[in-house]
Amino acid sequence: MLGKLQWLALEVKYLDRVQAFYEAFLDLEVRHETDREVAFAAGDTALVLRAPGDPPRGGLHTHYAASIPASEYDTWHDRLDGQFDLVEQSFGDARSLYFYDPEGNCVELGEREVAGLGVDGLFEVVLEVADLDAALAFYEALGFEVVDRGENRKRVRTTTGPLDLELWEPHLGIADARGGVHVDFAVTAEDPAAVVDSVRDDAVAVEEVDGGFRVRDPDGHSVSLV
Repeated sequence: MLGKLQWLALEVKYLDRVQAFYEAFLDLEVRHETDREVAFAAGDTALVLRAPGDPPRGGLHTHYAASIPASEYDTWHDRLDGQFDLVEQSFGDARSLYFYDPEGNCVELGEREVAGLGVDGLFEVVLEVADLDAALAFYEALGFEVVDRGENRKRVRTTTGPLDLELWEPHLGIADARGGVHVDFAVTAEDPAAVVDSVRDDAVAVEEVDGGFRVRDPDGHSVSLV
């Protein structure tokens, strides 16, 4: 069984500039920092900024969603409205704000039932895939369950419960967002070895990492099971 998102990595050309963006506009605190990457604490999830280099690379133009308390939505809107061309969208009773970071990643701040203040975790990541059916089969074998399909067959939403993973054929979504390419992310797993065995024959690469395994899918995304 899969659980929550542990980390999401974004590839950036200029670490200092993008680090300043996330500190200034999302109030994120640095968890650790090296010459190649900076990891922020987004609740108990790590949002990692990574300079270009060897795989696993961070994602490019990745659309992802972060949780904020519903009671803070209007405060976030007023704070960001003067700085960005915000797009708002409602999903039932939940509202979301969309804007872009300096590297072209689409940041969504969505209302969620969270106990903390400010950004408290990431709940959605969007991957761009070449073959939607093949990608869906791969991630279903990993343990994601389908919860929604786009009417035009361009996207499928899957979930582990705590994490929604959307698979998109190349297209523009809400706020002209795109799915990320060569995204690196990690999810918790009760039995990482068993999960990896379910996709070993279809994975481009499998390697052991600290606490689990990393799998590279046919579209070049890296997912760690930890």
